[in-house]
Amino acid sequence: MDNLAEIAAFVRAAETLSFVAAGRATGVSASAIGKQIARLEATLGVRLFQRSTRRVNLTEAGQIYYERCRRVLDELADARAMLSQVSQTPRGILRVGLPVTAYRFLMPRLPAFAEKYPDIELDLDFDDRIADLIKGGLDLVIRSGVLPDSTLMSRRAGEFRFVLCASSGYLAQRGTPQTPNDLETHACIRFRFPTSGKLQSWAFVSALADEPKLRTSLTCNNMEALLSAATHGLGIAYMPDFLARDALAAGKLQVVLDAYLENPGQFWMLWPSSRHLSPKLRVFVDAMCDRML
Repeated sequence: MDNLAEIAAFVRAAETLSFVAAGRATGVSASAIGKQIARLEATLGVRLFQRSTRRVNLTEAGQIYYERCRRVLDELADARAMLSQVSQTPRGILRVGLPVTAYRFLMPRLPAFAEKYPDIELDLDFDDRIADLIKGGLDLVIRSGVLPDSTLMSRRAGEFRFVLCASSGYLAQRGTPQTPNDLETHACIRFRFPTSGKLQSWAFVSALADEPKLRTSLTCNNMEALLSAATHGLGIAYMPDFLARDALAAGKLQVVLDAYLENPGQFWMLWPSSRHLSPKLRVFVDAMCDRML
């Protein structure tokens, strides 16, 4: 197929509705993507995109062509993956999307992985926003929480729990809360989800008669900033135990109200169901899911 590169450029542009994003994902310029699609349109004799100064949209013909081409490229990817699996040598670039805090539990595991699989090049994208695997050009994402309904394949990667922490200096000055209702008189540091803008709830045991009213003194949309705020004595913060682990061990933070918390967290590995599980993806999932936390 002489114009396979042009078809691949077209599919990427159709998925992102952006020549710039398509070029970024494929490692070429936006103008190169535009030229490839123009050649493809000339060959086919139809217009695949409606173009404006700000964005591009698929035409009716473009939508039909995209659906068929997507299936063809998926079949080719599966064929390549199957051939690669025959050799059983995991190799190539593996693009992984992760939460910002994931480096704390991932990095210590990577030296052994790199030594065992030297032909795999890891491209790690740390971002707390929910990533679209296809549009982001990712092979795999690691996410926590409840999984949304989707066509993605998933595998449990490790559990964690949440803790309430404050610095010894803060507790010496403001006192240590004995019950969740005591939080009404304390400075509470809250996490705001970058995608939705909502404040994270603090999950207390369901046996509590009344939900405590939290007095928010500071909000952060980054967990590392939340940890720093707590260690600097700005208040009480709710965070994953793996994030607080080093600060607790060093005596920079103390746990409070631990008996009143529930709702353990869960990490998941997610990848497109339309993709054959290639050797590089399979060995990474197996390695990271083996006692990840």
